[in-house]
Amino acid sequence: MGRPPKHDADRLLDAAAELLAAGGPAAVTMSAVAKAVGAPSGSVYHRFPDRPALLAALWSRALRRFHEELLAVFTIERPEEAIRRGARATLDWARRNPRDAAVLLAGARELGERDWSRQAREDTARANAAIQDALTELIARTGDTDPQATDRVLLAAVDLPYALVRRYLRAGQQIPPHAADLAEQAAAALIGANDRSAAD
Repeated sequence: MGRPPKHDADRLLDAAAELLAAGGPAAVTMSAVAKAVGAPSGSVYHRFPDRPALLAALWSRALRRFHEELLAVFTIERPEEAIRRGARATLDWARRNPRDAAVLLAGARELGERDWSRQAREDTARANAAIQDALTELIARTGDTDPQATDRVLLAAVDLPYALVRRYLRAGQQIPPHAADLAEQAAAALIGANDRSAAD
């Protein structure tokens, strides 16, 4: 049985995420990643042919990890609970995974999306479509016919949690445990589920 590679893709992407969290997307270069893991530059180029491929892989991994958790929550049977838990899940995930959260906070455009391969851009589009479909289905399951229903759900499950994550990470602060409580409470208030959430 062969020895596992010393500088595998995940280790290189971990280093890239650390560099981004500390210095923004511009800090993620092939040579900086190689230096961070104590590897020759060739090890990075062996895994990723160029910087756009590295950045695309960094984005794709963070997006996949986040969406896996969020999609599981959005499919909870009771829509009010799914919305509340979705708001909490975003903060909990970002608190456990601050480097991946920093990658997502930077955004695909800042990571040079237009220079990515066609396959990488299509993969991102599919991932975003899947989360959008899940949100659309979740909104429909609320049965709320109020014209503001869509905005209310998006504010509760997406916008407010994102704003909290952004505030802490942009300030270079660790996300505190109570942030998830606040996100869930805000979501409950927006969807009128305070009484039901207290009973859960």
